[in-house]
Formats: sequence, structure tokens, C-alpha cells
Amino acid sequence: MKTATETAAADKFKARAAEEGLLDVAYVHTDSPFGPLLLAQTKRGLVRVGLPNQDSDELLVDLAARVSPRVLEAPAELDEVRRELDLYFEGKLTEFDLPIDWQLTDGFRKKVQRAINRIPYGQTRTYTDMARSAGNERAVRAAGTACGSNPIPIVVPCHRVLRTGGGLGGYGGGLPMKEALLELEREGGASRTGGYSKRRPN
Repeated sequence: MKTATETAAADKFKARAAEEGLLDVAYVHTDSPFGPLLLAQTKRGLVRVGLPNQDSDELLVDLAARVSPRVLEAPAELDEVRRELDLYFEGKLTEFDLPIDWQLTDGFRKKVQRAINRIPYGQTRTYTDMARSAGNERAVRAAGTACGSNPIPIVVPCHRVLRTGGGLGGYGGGLPMKEALLELEREGGASRTGGYSKRRPN
């Protein structure tokens, strides 16, 4: 366990790294009603949301390989992201106001994910709708793949995309989490996701 002196020194180093442009990707682990999330952002915006069932170490290695090796835990850099997620899980936020860095996606997938980002709170669309919005109505399977590879779930709300017949389809965080997110948006409030108490790291 770090001493207060070690913690202060680490915080000072992180602040200096950010000031001197030595920090390309800031990340933090934060709590949610479903378990810990990994949040990562660049100077452009939020680049990655890792879900509880995903290996955060693997996600950080991937960020180092695909974005920059200058990845550093810097909680203060993500305060606004955590604040908005807290409000969302409490049923008090219906639209995220966060800049997005789309560099982990491209081509048709990027078009689909941008279309997903425009689905209003509390509403759903189908994979066919997403394929059509991305410019190729027949590419339903590819649209499903784009949902499954979404690097910024929850904020880019792929949980709002369902099968054409109304079935849930898939979800990277598991179907119970998808159901709970849809229920939260239908009803609002943390009680419907098992009760959420803020436990942000210092």
C-alpha cells in the first residue's frame, strides 16, 4: 500500500507528464452498478470504455499498441467522464456531453458506431436500421459486428440496438447488462440496476 508521500509523488509525476505532453492516453478504473469499468481518453476525447467482463490489462496493452505507449493512470483527467457516468447510472443524465476519439474504429464500423451514438436515450433501433444509417441496408451482419466491436460502450449506446424481430441480440458486457441498461433508460434510477453507491477512487 502506498504511503501518503508516495501517492503525492505519483500525483505530481502524472501532473507533470500531462503538462509536458508526455501523456497520450490517461486511464482510470471506476465503479459502476455492474462492476469496475476501465475508462481511457486522449487529448481528442474518450477513446475506450472497458466493461467488467473484459480484461483491463489486455485493453491497456491494446491502447499502448494502437494509440500510444505513453499510457498512464491519471484519474483527475477523467473526472468529467466519471461524473457523467455516475449521473447516467443514477437516472439523472439522458445525454452524454463528452468528446469522442474514434481512432480505434474505421470504415463501415465507424459509420455504424457514429449512427449508434445518435440513438436517443430510451429509444432502440435494429441492426437493419444501423446498416441503413451507415449507407448499406443489406450489411446487417456487418452492422452487428460493428456493435460488438464498439470500443466505447454505454457512452456510445450499442445496448440500444436490437434484432429486427425485437430480440436483444448480443452485447459485449453480456445480455443481463444490456437488459439492465435498457431497463434503466425505461424507468430511470439506480435501484433498477441493483443499487449504485458511488465509490470513486481518491
